[in-house]
Amino acid sequence: MGYRLEDLLTLMTVLRDPEQGCPWDIKQDWDSIVPHTLEEAYEVADAIERRAFDELPGELGDLLFQVVYYAQFGAEEQRFDFHDIIDTLTAKMLRRHPHVFPDGTLASRRPPGVSAEEVQTRQVNSRWEALKADERAERAQSAPSVLDDVPRTLPALSRAAKLSKRAARVGFDWPDARGVMDKIREELDEVEEALAAGDQQHVQEEVGDLLFAVTNLARTLGANPEQCLRTTNAKFERRFRYVERELASVGRPLAEASLDEMEAHWQAAKAQEQQTTS
Repeated sequence: MGYRLEDLLTLMTVLRDPEQGCPWDIKQDWDSIVPHTLEEAYEVADAIERRAFDELPGELGDLLFQVVYYAQFGAEEQRFDFHDIIDTLTAKMLRRHPHVFPDGTLASRRPPGVSAEEVQTRQVNSRWEALKADERAERAQSAPSVLDDVPRTLPALSRAAKLSKRAARVGFDWPDARGVMDKIREELDEVEEALAAGDQQHVQEEVGDLLFAVTNLARTLGANPEQCLRTTNAKFERRFRYVERELASVGRPLAEASLDEMEAHWQAAKAQEQQTTS
């Protein structure tokens, strides 16, 4: 039969029991668990990117366990429990999918013979954004800025994309990609000026501006900047490992190899990849 969700919730309750629980789990709080939540989310993404589907149930379980942690904290403080999370999520998804659940209930369905593909995509997207806007408007009573509900705990690159996307919705955006590319050139010039001035703090600030502008370019082109960078990280790792292997094959320690030698192997790795994909 296997364990069920209620068993997992019971397990967490016991782990947090002041008398019978685990000392480490008892010490945890809202803030201490956040880094683990981010780490587990990245491990899920990593398993998917590597197509390590045999690892995925375990990684998804680790991520689910983070949600169970927060639910336990909420229950202990009489704020909410796991079932409140499920209820809130289900109600929100029903509201956001009127093209699937026309009456806003799980029992309601589209009329027979009408497929989801027959629903106009533009109408669905418009309704989705309108519903999300309504939800943000409900929170806006105490949040006067359109940026207020962009989580500060997101990775910087992801948060930059969300901030710029949110600002773009109210018209604060370039008309096309060319404008963003001009901004990137402008920011790069300012990095060079800061370097020439020898002001390290100013250099860091300008590099941040440059990264934000590049993130905007990805968003403007319809690309996810976080995913773009993760793909490049994987590509860099593949090619650098190739450089290491090639040098090791001739007994050449990496620390003793010249930059020209490493670059030659790097280009060989790049050419090999291009041949494979062509």
